[in-house]
Amino acid sequence: MANITKKVSWSSRTDESGAAGEGTPLLNGSEQPRLSRQSGGGSIFQIGRLSTVDLEEEITSDEDSLRGRPKEIPHNEKLLSLKYESLDYDNIENQLFLEEERRMSHMGFRCLEISRWVVCGLIGFLTGLIACFIDIVVEQLAGIKYQVVKENIERFTEFGGLSISLILWAVLNSTFVMVGAIIVAFFEPIAAGSGIPQIKCYLNGVKIPRVVRLKTLVVKVCGVICSVVGGLAVGKEGPMIHSGAVVAAGVSQGRSTSLKRDFKIFEYFRRDTEKRDFVSAGAAAGVSAAFGAPVGGVLFSLEEGASFWNQMLTWRIFFASMISTFTLNFFLSIYHKNPGDLSNPGLINFGRFESESMAYNLYEIPLFIAMGALGGLLGALFNFLNYWLTIFRIRYIHRPCLQVMEAMLVAAVTATVSFTMIYFSNDCQPLGPEHTEEYPLQLFCADGEYNSMATAFFNTPERSVRSLFHNPAGTYNPLTLGLFTLTYFFLACWTYGLAVSAGVFIPSLLIGAAWGRLCGILLASITANGSIWADPGKYALIGAGAQLGGIVRMTLSLTVILVEATGNVTYGLPIMLVLMTAKIVGDYFEEGLYDIHIKLQSVPFLHWEAPATSHWLTAREVMSSPVTCLNRIEKVGTIVDILSNTSTNHNGFPVVVQITGSDEPAKLCGLILRSQLIVLLKHKVFVELARSRLTQRKLQLKDFRDAYPRFPPIQSIHVSQDERECMMDLTEFMNATPYTVPQDTSLPRVFKLFRALGLRHLVVVDDENRVIGLVTRKDLARYHLGKHGLEELQLAQT
Repeated sequence: MANITKKVSWSSRTDESGAAGEGTPLLNGSEQPRLSRQSGGGSIFQIGRLSTVDLEEEITSDEDSLRGRPKEIPHNEKLLSLKYESLDYDNIENQLFLEEERRMSHMGFRCLEISRWVVCGLIGFLTGLIACFIDIVVEQLAGIKYQVVKENIERFTEFGGLSISLILWAVLNSTFVMVGAIIVAFFEPIAAGSGIPQIKCYLNGVKIPRVVRLKTLVVKVCGVICSVVGGLAVGKEGPMIHSGAVVAAGVSQGRSTSLKRDFKIFEYFRRDTEKRDFVSAGAAAGVSAAFGAPVGGVLFSLEEGASFWNQMLTWRIFFASMISTFTLNFFLSIYHKNPGDLSNPGLINFGRFESESMAYNLYEIPLFIAMGALGGLLGALFNFLNYWLTIFRIRYIHRPCLQVMEAMLVAAVTATVSFTMIYFSNDCQPLGPEHTEEYPLQLFCADGEYNSMATAFFNTPERSVRSLFHNPAGTYNPLTLGLFTLTYFFLACWTYGLAVSAGVFIPSLLIGAAWGRLCGILLASITANGSIWADPGKYALIGAGAQLGGIVRMTLSLTVILVEATGNVTYGLPIMLVLMTAKIVGDYFEEGLYDIHIKLQSVPFLHWEAPATSHWLTAREVMSSPVTCLNRIEKVGTIVDILSNTSTNHNGFPVVVQITGSDEPAKLCGLILRSQLIVLLKHKVFVELARSRLTQRKLQLKDFRDAYPRFPPIQSIHVSQDERECMMDLTEFMNATPYTVPQDTSLPRVFKLFRALGLRHLVVVDDENRVIGLVTRKDLARYHLGKHGLEELQLAQT
């Protein structure tokens, strides 16, 4: 046990502090007080607790004085936040649920399955429409902006006064970005960034507040349009994934809680289990719409998003992805006045690699692997710099007005740097009759020539990637590519994490494409016969994959996405080798970008496996205790008091029963959730009222589904003094078969059961089925492998 930095000891002594449900005890001894009740007389008893965590050094008096609840330290990655709750991914199999399932005929189940396919089709259709809207608006606004700046530069190049052009460019960029930052910072902060870490956490079982709201979708779409048009080093793909997830969460529920409209459809899907699967489909549809990669979308949802999977879900997600791509291409073909042409690969068009010069030879494989290693190193550097930049932002730039000012500053600096690089560049290339540049700038070049640096900077990032992939050899000189890589690397690193809606896929691809093309040019220049290296575009493709893989650490899904987006299956093997190399090298130095941002938010994220050195820990040592238990027939006043206790905001309560006339301790007979108890109190499901009112309507599952997902707070439920004396029978509503584990179960086994089944609460019992503790997400997430072995994180109300 020498490899663990904090050792856990077990104590059975009586104490007023303990833990249950989501209210996990704070480490370092500051635990939350709670009560545990026997089923008989209602007396309080303590059944053990997680004792103070003993450091290997002696605890000093200074440390002892800090045993209170930790203050908010959001930048401390050694904390887990108590503000995040878990989702109920495990079905609550109470009597109401079982009766409904038994009443349902075979045809009823078939209709439900058809409804799932219909919902997935609607998700794909609406996600494709949103992608089409974003693409058209960005194209129109960016076209107007670049045309105005281009005409201004051409006019002042001839007569002098290019500083006015710089100011115009910076002001236009800052204006668009200001609008995007204001709506994010002041109206919906959860819409900042790509949204992929938040969706990843949601699919892992963490309830991220407001992440799938309609307001979030509106701000996300408008924000990403402003960010891209504002010239920031961002992409549209991450926000598209988040947008697809929000669409899925809304459509699958058949109502909008934000608009207070209920369409009375898909009511069966109003629970976390079903909603999770549809959100997985929405995320995949977003990837498919962004890259024109339906298979890549499915694999992305599997590899990077979903924590739970099944075979039928795979086909439904693929269906949603196909519908999304088809919808986008269909409406774009109408917009471009070419109806029926559905060949457009997606929102982000990389173009097709079809030339024979794009073929590769076996002796180039080691070169590709070396580029993958370089991508892993550069990705680790990118993540390292962004990590410290994000900590700085959390500490000092947490006010909305400061966040807007920073975003405007980055937009102005991006325009200034771009203009400066173009101004001092003397890389002039002939403007042929079949040039593909959207906005060629002549600047100081001769007539019939254009500035090559402007092709990279004076464009949307997607078009810059396409030009690096497909422009013929000789289009860029090495100095141009080197300077562009260096400047855009730091601009992209600075931009990711701003209070704007933005993705990191396209900037990463653009950086990698630039240095990848540079590698191709250098290889051709150092050999006697440069033609053997063929088209530098293939090295741009390899470099793009290496850089993106080094930053986000995706392998299988990213391989398929790049193959589908470029239309060249020949490069499947090299891209896979490059991405694997980039991941291996990058993981040695730093975590992936999404994992870093999840950790910085102190989210209790559960990875695929328990820490490798945790087998010696048991359920008794990691569980929360004592546990607040309820009797099967409980007094209403007791339930109200427990739910109203702000110091113990628990969400799950074991239900116990004691054999009549026996002195034996109460034994476990079920588990009930806070949300269920609130609905029962709201509808006043009391034993005395049921006897006095024979015509009282029996509570149904529909009542619980109507309250989902925004259950009312306990403070909004009025219970009179007389009603407090009534009794509530929980038998019909509790989950009579909760998952339990013996107290000596090893941590990896507990982790595997909890993670695989998507549990929210796991009851720990002794040999006689008496409750001794409760395992929640935070109890498992606080153990992780650190630099010094197994480490235990602290919990704080951040």
